[in-house]
Amino acid sequence: MTYPRHHIVNPQAAGFFHCVSRCVRRAFLCGEDAYSGRSYEHRKAWVEERWMALAECFAVGLYAYAVMSNHVHVVLHMLTRRSSTTGRMKK
Repeated sequence: MTYPRHHIVNPQAAGFFHCVSRCVRRAFLCGEDAYSGRSYEHRKAWVEERWMALAECFAVGLYAYAVMSNHVHVVLHMLTRRSSTTGRMKK
């Protein structure tokens, strides 16, 4: 059974999270697609650059990542001190 995120994650406490995201419909994120023969290797550098930029914007530390052919892994750490002073939405 799934639970809402606010029941699982305490935003006031620091924590490490291993997140996984997988492509659907046999799509390839990077590498060479054996089905179509197309190369998507250029996407790996784009994903890495984007993670670095987003880690600076949000209150998270990027500790480890792996970009696979059809899924990604990322280990994040919530930075509670930074999150209390940054990232507030303006009305």
